[in-house]
This record gives sequence, C-alpha cells and structure tokens, in this order.
Amino acid sequence: MKIALIQTNLIWENPNENKALLQEKINAISQYVDLIVLPEMFTSGFTMNAKNVAETMQGETVEWLKNLAKAKNCAITGSLVILENKIFYNRLVFVFPNGEIQTYDKKHLFTLAGEDRVYTSGKEKLIVEYKEFKICPLICYDLRFPVFSRNIEDYDVLLYVANWSKPRINAWDILLKARAVENMSYVIGVNRVGIDGNNHDYVGHSTAIDFLGNELTETSENEEIFIIELDKNQLLKTRLKLGFLNDRDKFTL
Repeated sequence: MKIALIQTNLIWENPNENKALLQEKINAISQYVDLIVLPEMFTSGFTMNAKNVAETMQGETVEWLKNLAKAKNCAITGSLVILENKIFYNRLVFVFPNGEIQTYDKKHLFTLAGEDRVYTSGKEKLIVEYKEFKICPLICYDLRFPVFSRNIEDYDVLLYVANWSKPRINAWDILLKARAVENMSYVIGVNRVGIDGNNHDYVGHSTAIDFLGNELTETSENEEIFIIELDKNQLLKTRLKLGFLNDRDKFTL
C-alpha cells in the first residue's frame, strides 16, 4: 500500500483556507497513492474554540473529503472538530474512495490544553480494513497510552494524526518507535508544522516506521509530502519468524 503523508502548516481557525491549501498540495501528488493522511484538526489547528470551527458530518468538509477521495480514487483520513447532538468531538474520519466513512473519536483528551473541558472523549478503537491492510487510526495524545493502542486485533498499521508541539517532539519520536516495536506493526505519524494562534510551534517529524523500528522517511521540520510504501508480506513473514505477538499479555480495557 502506498501512502502520502501531508506535513503542512495550518491556518488558524480557517477551514476554507486550509482546505484550499490542502487541495493544492494533494493535487500536486503526481503518482497514484492508496491513502492520503492529513494532520489532526486539519481545518483549524488544535483549537479549544470549538464553536468557531465545528461542522457536522453532513457539512462542507466531509463532503469535500468525499469528493476528493472519489476524484483521486484513494482513501483520505485526518481529524476535525465535529458537532453532534450538541457535543463537540475531535473526530478522525476515514473516507474510502467510494464515499463510505468510518470514524474514531479521540479517546485521550489533552488535559494540559483543556481539551477535556471542550470535547467529549471517544470510547472505542476503530480498525479499518482497506487494501488488505488492517489499520488502527488514533489521534495525537493517544500516543502516550500504550494499553489502549495494544495490538490485540492483529492490525498491520498503527496511524497517528497530530498537532504535537516542539517542546515535546523528542517524546513523539521515541514513542512512535516504541509503538512500532512493541506491536510489531507499521506506525505512521503525521504532524503539522508552523506556529498556531496560541503561539505554539510545531516542527513536523512526520514519519513512517516499520515493525522492527526502522524509519522509512527522513526527518523534516518543513512542509513536506512523504510517499511511503508498506509491504504486508514482509510484515507477516517477520511476525511469523519472530513470534513476539504470540506472547502478548491477555487483557480487557
């Protein structure tokens, strides 16, 4: 499976400008890809002003994603602020080329920024089956909690979309590798760059890591589009040879 990672600056709380910016970047991808990954809150940046940017699942951005997925004949994923039943969610949407949508609401809300006072926590993991891969998409702060992300579903790809700021970027780098090694899974992390409306600085470090902890991309702190290819056969061969997941602990959360 070939995946495009969009590492971009985001315009603060401006969905229309962000969609225009992303449309330009996506249109510049000249080769076919199976999946395009956008950052967390790609329409607004990581804002606690949910009412200023919230949309519904019938809103303009979801429709834009569906049209884009159809036009590019690929899946697209990222998170945005969704209002549903008078409740705000930091919701990841996974849009298939045929317009089907699956969603995941961020489980671990970032209390340091007051995210828990604005948004409602999700309860369930999502496992997406696409192109013969099982993908587990999570959001930013979820990265710090290995029990929730533990590979009990035999997923092949653990995917994080993020707005992970510069002061803690070392943790981002370390934890993405840890999640790959402990789960014997490909791990993809897509982070933004630039300075947001709260003057927080973001330096990217978007990456893809294989099931042994090897990086498949070069570290960058600039706007970039990374194209990576995942080999499921090699993943399965390595799991069969090493057998580490056979010894994982059994538990329920």
